[in-house]
Amino acid sequence: MFARGTPMLWVPSGYFAMALTYMMLTSVTSIMFKNLGMDNGQAAQYASYLILAYTIKPLFAPFVEMYRTKKFFVLAAQLIVGVGFAGVALAMSLPDYMVIMVFLFGLLSLVGATQDIASDGVYVTALDTKTQSLFCGIQSLSWNIGPIVASGGMVYLSGWLHTHYFHHQPGVFGPEWIDSWRIIFFIVAAITIVTALWHMRVMPDGAKAENAPTSVADAAFILKDSFITFFQKRDVWLMVGFAFVFRLSIGLLEKIGPFFMVDPVAKGGLGLSNEMLGLIYGTYGLIAVLLGSLLGGIFVARRGLQKTLFTLCCAVNIPNVTFLLMSIYQPDNLVVICAGVAVEKFFFGFGSVGFMIYLMQQLAPGKYTTTHYAFGTGLMGLCMMVTGVVSGHLQQALGYVHYFWLVMAATIPSFLVTWFAPFHHKE
Repeated sequence: MFARGTPMLWVPSGYFAMALTYMMLTSVTSIMFKNLGMDNGQAAQYASYLILAYTIKPLFAPFVEMYRTKKFFVLAAQLIVGVGFAGVALAMSLPDYMVIMVFLFGLLSLVGATQDIASDGVYVTALDTKTQSLFCGIQSLSWNIGPIVASGGMVYLSGWLHTHYFHHQPGVFGPEWIDSWRIIFFIVAAITIVTALWHMRVMPDGAKAENAPTSVADAAFILKDSFITFFQKRDVWLMVGFAFVFRLSIGLLEKIGPFFMVDPVAKGGLGLSNEMLGLIYGTYGLIAVLLGSLLGGIFVARRGLQKTLFTLCCAVNIPNVTFLLMSIYQPDNLVVICAGVAVEKFFFGFGSVGFMIYLMQQLAPGKYTTTHYAFGTGLMGLCMMVTGVVSGHLQQALGYVHYFWLVMAATIPSFLVTWFAPFHHKE
């Protein structure tokens, strides 16, 4: 594993870079928009739109196969993302910085999705199946370091800079937050560019897939055929419903949970600083997710997916009640708040294992297994985008307590699609 020329030189850094880009674009931007003075509706909406490129990446994945090498696309994407984040930092000095930033983020989300396609392609084609299995855990762990650095470290650092370096008031949102966020995006830009230069030295080129298209017409045919065969699957609409609705309540909670943490107590929030938000979500919350995912995998492996899927659905959805309880009682005890987030994240990690395994074992099998699996994760991403777009506006209309009641009501469709989810393939 640690020999010269080993994948250990590029697998951890490659998947960390993927996660850092994704989390900065789809999660950290919502906190930044909130800090800069956007209301909850706009902040959640703009950040959620950036998920779209990651949702539709199966549509342009065949075209990435046609040109140059997969390493070329990885390096190009990482350099563009690095320069783009630096451009975001520079744009904050301009009068209409918000419009320019949103435009740049939209372009970078397309580039980031391309980075994901190419990086996964290098992993799959440059490593044999035994080595892929050996590095699977390292791949997953490396990806999960991305949220620690982005949602934890960078959010924490933005609050520390804002309060202790620039000496602004932590609980006041507005343009004065530009100073700290400009530094954050320069830091992320530097990390991404250094990663690209590292990969230039150590990453293999990757091989062409066996069925790689040789022309645009071939790529279009493969894409069309994969759609046709997907919708010919038995009980496909039940599986589509499962893929789209399983995380419905999580989609409503994802953006609003952090907003609830930093909003003032007078507005129904908990009044936490960016520093404390980064600490809670980037450390305790993420540790809980990782531990839950590990135990969830063991649980499914021992008992089988069909017997446990509904239990896993309950694990994902029922613990959302912790946010409802926190919105009602508005605790100021950090231990209680950390425990509430950790409980929700632990059971989310525990239950989400079942969702991914179901897509792999029941939705994906067939002529285009990889593409159909991507369709399933794309449906999940579409759900997260749609719910994220409307979540902030709904919260503003309902207030936090009633909104979290709505989140609990949104668990009902998840229970229904899970109960009727078909099993046509042997586990």
